Amino acid sequence: MIVTDTTPDNELQGHVGGKVKKFMFVNRKAPYGTIYALEGLEVVLISAAFSQDVSMAFLDDGVYELVKGQQTKAIEMKNFSPTYRALDGYDVEKLYVEKESLEVRGLSEENLIVPVQVLSATEMGKLMQQQDVVIGF
Repeated sequence: MIVTDTTPDNELQGHVGGKVKKFMFVNRKAPYGTIYALEGLEVVLISAAFSQDVSMAFLDDGVYELVKGQQTKAIEMKNFSPTYRALDGYDVEKLYVEKESLEVRGLSEENLIVPVQVLSATEMGKLMQQQDVVIGF
């Protein structure tokens, strides 16, 4: 996990101090084979519970986390992809996918389990710069 905080130390108050921070969670790993994808999703849900401004970005193999129709029985792992449909109930409505990552993998928005905003790599980089905290999984 990589954490980058672009906020000066004197502003690290979080919601308790009255300042809502903008957190972006960047998912770059495939959904199965490591713990990163599932643990990243759990951290997102926890952060949202603390009334922070939470968004998620999916790049590289992280786009596979959102693919419809995942069959995990053969690998004896629970399919957690339906959990992404519950994110808006936690006020996590900003989901971004890198266009180039989709294209390289032969995927499109229609292949994804939830609505997302597709951004170019350049647009994604600009969006990341606007965040207070960027956490990578």
